Amino acid sequence: MLNNILNNIKKKSLKERFLLVLGILFFLLYLVLGLFIIFMKNFPLAMGSTYRVAFGVLLIVYASFRFFRIINDNNN
Repeated sequence: MLNNILNNIKKKSLKERFLLVLGILFFLLYLVLGLFIIFMKNFPLAMGSTYRVAFGVLLIVYASFRFFRIINDNNN
């Protein structure tokens, strides 16, 4: 399976590979930002802890949505 994924990546053009790397980068950015917002004690914005957790979970859900889109686009 990993070999199949690597072959699919090698078949892509330079532009498609760049967009894949950019998509993975933004997936990681949203995931880390969501975790950062949830677990940071001294958050610089005036937000209640409930709203912080909700916003962090929303960012993590969005990151997972982007991840599944990357996986589906990579299989084509």
